[in-house]
Amino acid sequence: MANTTQLLKGIMEGVILKVIAKEETYGYEIYKKLQTYGFEEFAEGSLYPLLLRLEKNKLIKSEKKQSPLGPDRKYYSLTEDGEREMKEFIGAWDIINVKIQKVWEK
Repeated sequence: MANTTQLLKGIMEGVILKVIAKEETYGYEIYKKLQTYGFEEFAEGSLYPLLLRLEKNKLIKSEKKQSPLGPDRKYYSLTEDGEREMKEFIGAWDIINVKIQKVWEK
């Protein structure tokens, strides 16, 4: 049967890019937003390796900023490449979603 974790692996980079595109944000805030969007099964420990990979691939950039509560935080924002990648992901997702909906209808 379908394993939600395996399905999520292929889409979470695009989802995280979209979350970051909405506003500059830091890791734990991204995690909390994902939870409110319904991604409860996405583990916080999975987020940070994804953020590192996105930064290594120059899709996001980070900047340390002072936190009002404790140590400095690493804030993330999209690069131009990240913006392009996010738009490509959304386009690909829309195409796949249309095809899946056709299957569900039959």
